[in-house]
Amino acid sequence: MNNINAIILAAGKGTRMNSTKPKVLQVLSDKTLLEHVLMQAQALCSQVFVVVGLGSEQVCQALDDDSINWVEQSEQLGTGHAVQQATPYINDDSISLVLYGDVPLIRQSTLKDLITQAQKSGVALLSVMLDNPAGYGRIIRKDNQIQAIVEQKDANTEQLMICEVNTGIMVLDSGLLKAYLGNLNANNAQGEFYLTDIIAMAVKDGKTIASVIAENDSEVAGVNDKVQLAELERVFQKNQANQFMQQGLTLKDPARFDCRGTLNFGQNCEVDVNVVVEGDVSLGDNTTIAPNCIIKNAKIGTNVVILPNSVIEDAIIGDGASIGPFARIRPEAHIGESAKIGNFVEVKKSTIGKGSKISHLSYVGDTIMGEGVNIGAGVITCNYDGVNKHQTTIEDGVFVGSDTQFIAPVTIGKNATIGAGSTIAKDVPGGKLSLSRTKQAVLKNWKKPIKK
Repeated sequence: MNNINAIILAAGKGTRMNSTKPKVLQVLSDKTLLEHVLMQAQALCSQVFVVVGLGSEQVCQALDDDSINWVEQSEQLGTGHAVQQATPYINDDSISLVLYGDVPLIRQSTLKDLITQAQKSGVALLSVMLDNPAGYGRIIRKDNQIQAIVEQKDANTEQLMICEVNTGIMVLDSGLLKAYLGNLNANNAQGEFYLTDIIAMAVKDGKTIASVIAENDSEVAGVNDKVQLAELERVFQKNQANQFMQQGLTLKDPARFDCRGTLNFGQNCEVDVNVVVEGDVSLGDNTTIAPNCIIKNAKIGTNVVILPNSVIEDAIIGDGASIGPFARIRPEAHIGESAKIGNFVEVKKSTIGKGSKISHLSYVGDTIMGEGVNIGAGVITCNYDGVNKHQTTIEDGVFVGSDTQFIAPVTIGKNATIGAGSTIAKDVPGGKLSLSRTKQAVLKNWKKPIKK
């Protein structure tokens, strides 16, 4: 929308967080609280102003967004004073949306409704109905028209019974906002300049205060401590899970699923309990993920089976592949079509060819592996010499016996066989059997050491 300014108040320290990070930099899902609010503001507004105070340098560095206009509130004198720091940079012939950097679940659709109402009346505020309104400013209405907002500490007994409360989120004609801010005073229990006092001023001027009532309290809930942060995390995850299930994803227990990023999926995908998705993840059709897996920045094909307790990060998994259980697929791994990565296998920066199998207890790093390769239990590519990494090449059809070490750089030719227990430090020709073992012997004079 054009000619709309967002003013996001983010100057609070958040003492109750007991953290060295400012409150707005606490993380919910994969974003800071402030980033969640910014995402909605930037989608709706032509300009975004963020008012910062304590810890401002840390906040600015963390976001590092050139589209943000940073405004400093050097003294903490209330919400009205905070908004006033941004108004010198805003044109009178615009409208201003006031948001809070610690209210992460505010919905774009709600803000659109609020902006529409303000464009008609000049002033619109967002309220919510609470069963327990303690601590919040009460909305005072007469003949259903908003007359004022009374803060908890300034409310009388009758006003304290009101369940409709102010969320602090409002939209105003910018010219009106500037005029009213200039008339604020600190004659209240807190000794602060309340932004909410401008509502009574607007009513006195004969303005009709439009309003939107939020659908649920979590949408407008602020975060003041780690308990509230955890509560909103669960709400956020529940909302995501419901959306995914409506789009066709099967979640065995949506309460035990976390998506901390972006998840795209095909048809007939199934995710079991305690799965964590991070970053950008995509699943092809008919892919299943078993319990206790972590999937981060991965492209996973169709008909893939990921077995329990597996970790996949920055990797590509081909169609029909099987991963796990207890497998770790590290960055820059590309697991080919119908390949098998079995239990307690780690793959890093390697390409595993179509139909190849690494079934048990192996480490494969910096390796190019062809198609139809069979790797026995306990095989290791020794890719690091203490200074540099080196590559192992295993061509199509190779069979590697258990407990083999490849001392990279080394190339194993097509259809070669490596005998179990070998240490391979030289290239192996294709189609041949290679092994390195000493002749088995029994040492007659050897004695078992005795513990001293």
